[in-house]
Amino acid sequence: MPQATLTPRKTIAAVLVALATATALPASANEISIRQYGYGHGAGGEQTGWRNRIGTFQEGRFNDAVVRQNGRRNTAAVGQNGRRNNADAWQRGRDNAAGIGQFGDDHSIVVTQDGNGNIAAGVQVGSGCSGEVVQNGRGNVSAFVQTCN
Repeated sequence: MPQATLTPRKTIAAVLVALATATALPASANEISIRQYGYGHGAGGEQTGWRNRIGTFQEGRFNDAVVRQNGRRNTAAVGQNGRRNNADAWQRGRDNAAGIGQFGDDHSIVVTQDGNGNIAAGVQVGSGCSGEVVQNGRGNVSAFVQTCN
């Protein structure tokens, strides 16, 4: 059966829905939600601590996503649509949030946060974008959008 084509807006919405629709879990539980369409994708994660959440949605081919979280109440969402995209998110501390959206082919992004209450978001569109965000400390906010050919 053919899959419906998702637009970037629908992909982001799917990731946010995956994060928002938690089942009844113990207060100390961590949560991971992975949905992949297409083929050749890889997704992984590691969580230590309490109430951390990871949501991943990938469509296309050969996309990879890895999220590692250590601490409490950290949230990460990765949405990728296209081919050969790579996303890594690393968070340590409490109440951090990372969002990654990549649309197109051959993108790479790394988000690293060490501290408390940090927010980072990155969106890449087109082909061949590369981005990195590193935040240390408390209460940092960073966002970027880039289009590459």
